[in-house]
Amino acid sequence: MIEDVFHNPARNQERDKRPPGEIDGPQTGVVEKTKTRNTYPNQYKVLLLNDDYTPMEFVVHLLCEVFHRTEEEAVQIMLKVHQDGVGICGVYSYEVAETKVALVVAAARSSEHPLQCTMEKA
Repeated sequence: MIEDVFHNPARNQERDKRPPGEIDGPQTGVVEKTKTRNTYPNQYKVLLLNDDYTPMEFVVHLLCEVFHRTEEEAVQIMLKVHQDGVGICGVYSYEVAETKVALVVAAARSSEHPLQCTMEKA
């Protein structure tokens, strides 16, 4: 009985009359809607911590050199660090923030200053 269904010559003739690509009746397809979603890298704040030993001029110089701040912006950030104990130098992707922290710490150590710089998720 099963063989009759698969090897039925009349059925094979019907199949041959169909347009190419049509399979046993009208085709139904699934329309997929693709959503494009922009993902942005996580952002990290680079923080400068206050200490009583690092000269203010050195901090301003670092902010200008490493974070490309104007002297006025650097002074404002330095005063915020001095008054509040911590200040935000900038917000960057993880890799950039990590690099800037390393540059600040290396510059402070080479100048024998105890300045600390960290990063945290924004």
